[in-house]
Parts: sequence; structure tokens; C-alpha cells
Amino acid sequence: MQILLTNDDGIHAPGLRAFRDALLELGDVTVVAPAIEQSGVGLSITYRAPLIVNEEFRQGEHYGWAVAGSPADCVKLGMLEFCKTRPDIVVSGINAGANTGINVLYSGTVAGAIEGAFFGVTSVAVSLIHSEQPNFETAARVSVGLIAQLCDQKPRPGSLWNINLPEDQPRGVKMTSLGVKRHVDLMEKRTAPNGRAYYWSGFDPIGDHKLDPGTDTRELADGYATITPMHFDLTEMQTVAGMQNVDWKIPAD
Repeated sequence: MQILLTNDDGIHAPGLRAFRDALLELGDVTVVAPAIEQSGVGLSITYRAPLIVNEEFRQGEHYGWAVAGSPADCVKLGMLEFCKTRPDIVVSGINAGANTGINVLYSGTVAGAIEGAFFGVTSVAVSLIHSEQPNFETAARVSVGLIAQLCDQKPRPGSLWNINLPEDQPRGVKMTSLGVKRHVDLMEKRTAPNGRAYYWSGFDPIGDHKLDPGTDTRELADGYATITPMHFDLTEMQTVAGMQNVDWKIPAD
């Protein structure tokens, strides 16, 4: 199996390192990741400046490619430049912190997987709930096991999957929907020593959401690993169908 691996925490992140080592059990891994942290950049791409790339080594051997850009940039470069053959799967992670609910729209980790799905390749984003001492080795082992089982199901090429893991060994695995209902959103105003106001955005992927049963936010909070199938077509098809017969008028000059 040919695997393209990226993340948004940067090429030197421990979650990427642990994931890369574990994924070698499944096949060949090409690492193309941001040179520095790119959390929260979503699907941003670099198109008005050159993309600078450096080859990275670990213990004297090739480790991957560090890109001065976003996770989406990394996947584009991996697909078009650095992968010797077309990947069978694109994997993004392991992120330090959960990516659940509507936060998937902000996440650079999920964006890396979305970009892979754009290319028609099965793509998986993996995140580990925030903790003071994250155990990425265990998370990598669990993730690789889940990805292997997912591949056994022969998912549709271009399918998109979001996996979130609890802090400890999961109680089990739940197939979930996104928990898209927020019950709180915070923008905290603070004052700098010079008296100038500044703001800090609250961003708690679990605590900011309503914990509805069957959603990723709820099941992850209850200690389960969650798998959420997603797609990037944002069209509201019910509205399209319901308004097909509207006689739209173009205003006259």
C-alpha cells in the first residue's frame, strides 16, 4: 500500500512521527508536512507566493518533505511531485487535540484529508483528544488498526473519513455523525500591559458543543473512538430540488 502522510502540527510533531512509524506496517509512507504548525488554517492554499520545500532527515535517513505552506499545499505537492506512484490512501494526523463537530471546517488536519479526497483518493484524518501527556504511540497503534479495517471494507475512492480518539484506550468504536450544534462560543476580551485590548478565541472542540447522542462529540467524550464519514459537497440538495421551479428574473438595465 502506498500512503501519503501529512498533518497540521508540523513535520517535527510527535504525533506525526508516531503515526509514520506505525503506518509502515501497512506499506510505504511518503511524509509531506508543514514546516511549522498550521493549526486552524482549514483549506487555505498558497498561490501568490512560491512554496519552499526542504528535505528532512532522521538518523541520517530520508524522513520526509517540509513545506512552507498549509496541509492542503502539502497534499497537492505529495500527489503531484513527491509520491513515486499514486497513493492508495492519504492520511492526516495524528493531531494533538480533537477535531469534532463543526470544528472540522476550521481544522488543518481535516483539510489535509479533504485535499486527498479531492484527488479521488480515500482519505482519513486522525485526531487525539487533548491531554497534558498525549500517548501518540498508543493512538498510532489504534489508528492504524482502524484504518486497516476501513480499507478491508473497500471504501469508495475519494471517500473521506474523520477519526477521533479518546485520551485512554478506547471503550470501543462508534460510527457517528458530526455534532454540529454549539451551545457556547467565546471571545474573551483581555487587556495588555500597555492598556490595549485584545481578544482570545475560545476553542474547546468538546465543551463548546451540545453532546447529542450518536454524535462524535458525545461518543468521544464517553471514551469511544469515533469514525465519521464525511463529504465536501456543501450543496443543500433539498433546497435545490424545492426551488427548481422558481421563475427567476434578471433585472432589466
